[in-house]
Amino acid sequence: MLRLPFFPGCALQTSAKSYLVSGLAVARKLEIELVELKKWNCCGVFSSMTNDDIMRQLAPIRNLVQVQEMNKKGIVTDSRTVTFCSMCYNTLKQATLFTKNEIKLKKVNDFLERERGSSGGIREKYAGGVQIINFLEVLRDIVGYKKIAENVKRPLNGLKVSPYYGCFVVRPKEIAIDDSQNPIVLENVLEALGAEVIYNPKRTQCCGSFHVVNRKDIVAKLVLDNLAYPIENGADLIATCCPLCTFNLETQMQIPDMLRRNLRQVPAVYYTQLMAIAFGLENSYQGFGLPFQGTDPIPILASKSLINQFSKEKFKG
Repeated sequence: MLRLPFFPGCALQTSAKSYLVSGLAVARKLEIELVELKKWNCCGVFSSMTNDDIMRQLAPIRNLVQVQEMNKKGIVTDSRTVTFCSMCYNTLKQATLFTKNEIKLKKVNDFLERERGSSGGIREKYAGGVQIINFLEVLRDIVGYKKIAENVKRPLNGLKVSPYYGCFVVRPKEIAIDDSQNPIVLENVLEALGAEVIYNPKRTQCCGSFHVVNRKDIVAKLVLDNLAYPIENGADLIATCCPLCTFNLETQMQIPDMLRRNLRQVPAVYYTQLMAIAFGLENSYQGFGLPFQGTDPIPILASKSLINQFSKEKFKG
C-alpha cells in the first residue's frame, strides 16, 4: 500500500468533516494510506500576494519541514503530500514555489532558526523539494480512472451531477491541477462512478470566498450565477472539492432571486462522498449527517436507490 504524507487542515476537522471521513475511506479502498502529519498547524489559509512577505510563508513551511522529518524517520517514503482542501492546497503549493528561490528560502530558514532557539519548535531547516498534490491529482495520476471504475459496486446510474471547482485548485495557472479554463479531472472521476455529468460553464468562477462573513449579498449573487445553468439543466447535486465553496454554495437557500426564478435548491456534496457511495462503503464512511451539512442530499440519493432513506443519525461518521 502506498503511504503518502497527508495535511488535513482546519476545516476538515470541523465544518468539512464529511470530506475527511469519506476521503480517507476512499483512499484506503484504493490502497493508499494517507499518513497525517502529527503536529501540523494551520496553513495560513491565503497565500501572500506580495513577493517579500516572509512571515506569511512560515506557517505553511513549518508543515513542509514535518514532511521532511517523516521521510527521514521512514514514516513515509514519499515527499508528495496530499491535501483535500483546495485552499490548503493553494497555500501550501505556493509556499513550495516561493522557496524555490534560494535567497527567500534562506530568509525563511533564518526565521525558523530563531523559533528553534526560542521555543524548541521546528527541529531542522527546510531543504525544499516537498511536493503538494491535491487528492484529485492522486485519483488521476496515481490511481487512474480505470481503477476507480473497477472499484465501483453501486454505479451512480441516473444521478445527474454538476462539478464545481472554484478558484483555488485552478488558479494561478502555475499551480493548477488541470487546465485553468477547462478542467476535466472532476468530470472524469464522476463519469468513472457512473454518474451523468451536467456541464457547468461557471464551474471555475469564484464563490465569493470570505465575503460570506460581511458581504453575503456578493456571495449570493455569485452563487446564483454559478448554479443557475446546472440547476436549469437538471442537476440533482453539485459536486465540490473545497470546504469554503461548499459552505457558500449552500447560501442558495437564502437567495430570494432563486425563488423568483423558480430554481430548485440543489445540495452540494463532496465528490469523495459520491465515491464512497459508488464503492459500496458503509454509511459511516459516506459522511452524511455530520455537522454543517446544508441542503439534505439524502432524499435525492434515496430516490435514485443509491442509499436508503434512513435518518441522519445512521450516517454519522
